[in-house]
This record gives sequence, structure tokens and C-alpha cells, in this order.
Amino acid sequence: MPMLSLSASFSGDPTPLGVDLHMHSTASDGALAPADVVALCAERGVRLMALTDHDSMAGIAEAEAAASRLAIRLLPGTELSTLWSGIGIHVVGLLPRGASGALAEGLLAQAEARESRAVVIAQRLEKIGLPDALARARELAGPHRPLGRPDFARALVAAGVVPDMATAFKKHLGSGKAGDVKAHWPALGEVVGWILESGGVAVLAHPLRHGLTRRKRGLLLDAFAEAGGQAAELVNGFQNADVTRDLARQLADRGLYASLGSDFHFPGGHLAPGSMSPVPRTAVAPVWTHPRIAAFIDASLDDIPPGGSIASS
Repeated sequence: MPMLSLSASFSGDPTPLGVDLHMHSTASDGALAPADVVALCAERGVRLMALTDHDSMAGIAEAEAAASRLAIRLLPGTELSTLWSGIGIHVVGLLPRGASGALAEGLLAQAEARESRAVVIAQRLEKIGLPDALARARELAGPHRPLGRPDFARALVAAGVVPDMATAFKKHLGSGKAGDVKAHWPALGEVVGWILESGGVAVLAHPLRHGLTRRKRGLLLDAFAEAGGQAAELVNGFQNADVTRDLARQLADRGLYASLGSDFHFPGGHLAPGSMSPVPRTAVAPVWTHPRIAAFIDASLDDIPPGGSIASS
């Protein structure tokens, strides 16, 4: 069993760290069941993981059972939809104690918002050539979770409207396209408050993906930190090394921790579990050294089954 060595700093070593704190399963818009995501992580040498389905923690129990069998440490999590200055922003909640109080209530409200949004997306896609869009997406997704844009992308591919998922987003579901429906998500600060109240760590997801100027990204990071946010994803999938180093400076200026994640959704793509750009040498502290997460990791050593060889240093 591979060892997990959790460094207290980023050395710039290009060797994968065995950490992935942003992944999705069939509990939201991923292609694999939670247990299968965990199994794939084990195959790929990921030893510390978080399952962060969109506005849902429905897959956590299944993932925890699989992680226990495979001697992987799993952080319960979710990726929450929010609004800041009219822009849709995602916040990952890393939740050692799970969801309670306002967060539990918020997850229910978010699920309802996603269902309402799905109806509008379906109506728009029907106008561009996908009949019975809602039913088609629901059939592919199964009956138990809110629909997301990837479900409609799969429906477009299955119906032959587009050749692949990438084209579905480029033509019909990406930013500014017909299927890009903005829901009435809660404000950024409100969602951060939910996470903090539940004993979690609030992580700004993929801050480089919003097409913001450096100045506006700084304003977003300022607002997030002022609301109580504790970390941001320094690396999310693959990204330019120079931009990553610049983002590290912005995190350091605000005293934010750095998180990492592949944003894995489905096998066969380039974003496999644990697959992401190297982390540059930086003084920004890894999010796993945050006291709330460090305590969880230490406590989880008691849950490693006999014969497991995970250790931390």
C-alpha cells in the first residue's frame, strides 16, 4: 500500500502528491458511482481525497465505506454554487464533521434550485433541436439526483445533435450559450458562513476559470477572505505554470491556504483522479495543514483497517 506523506509546505517537486480534493460522482454530474471513484483513486495512488459533488453530499456514505476498505482517507465535501457580483462562483466545502444546520438546509434548497434550472435548460435545448430534453437527460442520469449541464450534454451526444461532450458545451451549454441558465444561487458570503458553521473549511474553487482580470480576481479573493473563506484551489486540473505562481502570490498576500484538485467527472478524459499540473514551490500552506483538516487526518488514522500502511509525516 503506498504511503501518504503530507508535507507542511509545497517544495516544487513535480512528483504527484497523492492528494485530490475536488472530484465528482453520480451523486451529482459525474459518470462513476462514489465507490468507483474511490476505487479509481486507489488505482492511481491517491491516498487523501475529497468527494465534492455539486450541491450534494448524497454519495459520501458510499464513498466512506469504500475508502475504509481501501485504506484511503476521505474528506467529506461538496461544491456549492454561489453568486458574487453577478458571476457564478463555486465554493468547495471540506467538511470533516459533515453538514449540519444552515448548510444541511442550504443543500436542500440548492437541489430544488437545480431542478428548476434543469426545466429551463430543457426548454431552451428543445428549441435548438433536442426533443424531450428533460426526459432524455433524466433517463441518462437516473432518478435520484438533480440534473446538471453535463447530463444535458450527454443527451445531446446520445441524440446525435453533437459529436461529443466538448462540442455540446462549446455550442449549447457553455458560458453565454442557450443552455447556460443562471439559477438564483445564494451569495458567496452566505455559503461560506454555512461551511464555517458546520466546522468545515471553505475553499474557493478554480479561481482561474472565470475569465477574470488579475485585479478582479484579487477583488474576488478579497471578498472571499473577508467572508471567512480559508483557502483557494491553487491548482485545479491543468493550468499555466506562470499563472499558477502568480495565483500563489495572491493567496499568500491574503493568508489563504492552497488546495488541489483534478475536478474529475468521467473516465477517459485528461482530468483523471490525482491528475493535475505540478504545484510550484511556494510559502502558501497546504489546506491539509489547516487545524480543522489536520485534526481530521490525525483522527482518521484510527479508522485504517488492520494491515493498512498509510502514514503521515
